[in-house]
Amino acid sequence: MTATAAGSGRRRTPERLGPSRLRPGDVVAVGASGLTTRKTRTVLSALGIALGIAAMVGVLGISESSRADLRDQITALGTNLLTVTPTGGFGGGDGALPAEAQAKVSRIGPVERVADVVELDVAVLRNDLVNENETGGITAMAAHLDLLTTLNGELAFGSWLTEASAAVPTVVLGSVAAERLGVIEVDQGMMLLIGGEWFTVIGVLEPFPLAPDLDRGALVGQPIAESLVVGAAAAETSSVDTSLEAPVGELSPSAIYLRTDPSQIDAVRGVLGSTVDPQSPDEVSISRPSELLEAQEATESAFTNLFLGLGAVSLLVGGVGIANVMVIAVIERRNEIGLRRALGATRPHIRRQFLTEALLLSALGGAAGVAIGVAVTALYAGSQGWRIVVPPLAMIGGFGAALAIGAVAGLYPAMRAAGLAPTEALRSS
Repeated sequence: MTATAAGSGRRRTPERLGPSRLRPGDVVAVGASGLTTRKTRTVLSALGIALGIAAMVGVLGISESSRADLRDQITALGTNLLTVTPTGGFGGGDGALPAEAQAKVSRIGPVERVADVVELDVAVLRNDLVNENETGGITAMAAHLDLLTTLNGELAFGSWLTEASAAVPTVVLGSVAAERLGVIEVDQGMMLLIGGEWFTVIGVLEPFPLAPDLDRGALVGQPIAESLVVGAAAAETSSVDTSLEAPVGELSPSAIYLRTDPSQIDAVRGVLGSTVDPQSPDEVSISRPSELLEAQEATESAFTNLFLGLGAVSLLVGGVGIANVMVIAVIERRNEIGLRRALGATRPHIRRQFLTEALLLSALGGAAGVAIGVAVTALYAGSQGWRIVVPPLAMIGGFGAALAIGAVAGLYPAMRAAGLAPTEALRSS
């Protein structure tokens, strides 16, 4: 009985509690609660990060979509196109290409296709009531039948010149020329006055990205140009001077377009001048039109870097905003911090809580920024008719940058909160 009493009267030692723990799920829940209690401040702070990320993702997306469109054009049009034009050389001269230049170029081994055009010094008029000086910048040109194939061009509507139509008064208009002349269809047999002769419009071309001068051209067949335009000019000249320098009917090319084996571009480019005009090779200019598109791509890359810098500045401003909000939160929540410390929360727990709040805030802004950037890219690229291309690295990198900014911005406020002693925090409340 005594032993029982003694046994029953023995005081039980309380169980020793283990160290205070804060599981990852608890950290996220506590951090999220700190943001949801101040919704307006959270939204405004996240907006600063979102704008910076949206700017960066949008700039990269639009730039990449633009470059993709340029690459599509270059691929479709080819990088193996060379253009030969006359120019005034060191020794002077008229800079005209010889009439047989196109035939000489076609005999160069790696050359796959070649075509030339001849600018005609005649007016292109909508009707005979228009002043000949009011041509609207439209140039009459005699075109080789292989011109459309050589340039990988396409018809907007109508048909291209054939051997039959090139010998009669028919004309095909470039895209700009058709717009200025108000030609929207060819079914009605619309006619233009070219060099005093009526020509029937049989087709309109799509724009030529690699040969924009042709967009303002009225293209006729070389046979009809020789027989009607040049023949009339020669007859007029012979009435004044019978000692003509060139035979009637010969046309001097204004430009020669050629496609060559892509691996032999430099080699062909090196011999073109002496092939076209052996006596004055310095009066021959040789260009590669695709280089203009490549230069445009390089220019856009420079602007992309500039806008990325502006986006980075905006992101930095957003990070400063997060740091400011978190510092204010630490000051306002000293009572909460003191209470948590008094209940057993350690300094790492407090530090982890506030750092998690900063990371959640930046993650919210980063996700919103990526979504806005992708939407802006899709809208702009769609309006321009481009392929929508948003680099995955831009989205992942943008979100990662937001988290990094949040971590840096939230580090000081988190350390400051963890450094508060429980008694000080409770006393200051």
